[in-house]
Amino acid sequence: MTQVSEGKAPFGTLHVEHASTVDRVAEELRRAVFDGELESGTPLREVALAASLGVSRPTVREALTVLVAEGLATREPNRGVSVATPEAASVRDVCAARLVLEGAGIRCWHEADDEQRTLVRTTLEAYIGAIDADASYQELNERHLAFHVSLVGLTGSPRLVAMQENLVVELKLALAQVDRIRRNAHDQADSHARLVRLLERDDVDAAYAFLVRHLADAEEEIIEALGLD
Repeated sequence: MTQVSEGKAPFGTLHVEHASTVDRVAEELRRAVFDGELESGTPLREVALAASLGVSRPTVREALTVLVAEGLATREPNRGVSVATPEAASVRDVCAARLVLEGAGIRCWHEADDEQRTLVRTTLEAYIGAIDADASYQELNERHLAFHVSLVGLTGSPRLVAMQENLVVELKLALAQVDRIRRNAHDQADSHARLVRLLERDDVDAAYAFLVRHLADAEEEIIEALGLD
């Protein structure tokens, strides 16, 4: 049996408290981004954030790395980190890719199993529930995008689902900003409910056509609301 040397605590290099602090800082920054306190393009200065949040610069640096990985912030050489700014070309490209993936899911409605269909229903219910509960923009965003991921889940392909999850990361900030500007979450939920009703009636062609219009409208709404070129 390995003996722990006297005076030396076991696992002395572990830092649970520090890691949890990083998580809390990242969560507070996410909240500020989704609530509009930190707008697109806002520089995220380590020194100022550390002073405001009462934490160390390394903690802020790690939290910013988390936000960059999530697509909520961007890091540029010699310019540091700032809140991400959506670009029109990226929005259009993501929406086009989503149509391929979500459309494939809708086309698989008849072949999907009960668990996959149930997930579509439950994610819609969770989204509507979050709206009725006046949830934060961050939670509404998560619930909204989870519904769209569930559509891809109808394909039964974990790889396609993973692709969709990566795509929606790029739209999180843009969608949250549009919801905040236009406060149209209720309209979005109604639109999603109509799509599910078409699927429940087994009218896959009509559901697919509805999805085409829905994503086209979402694309233009994002670009117009955010003033993108």
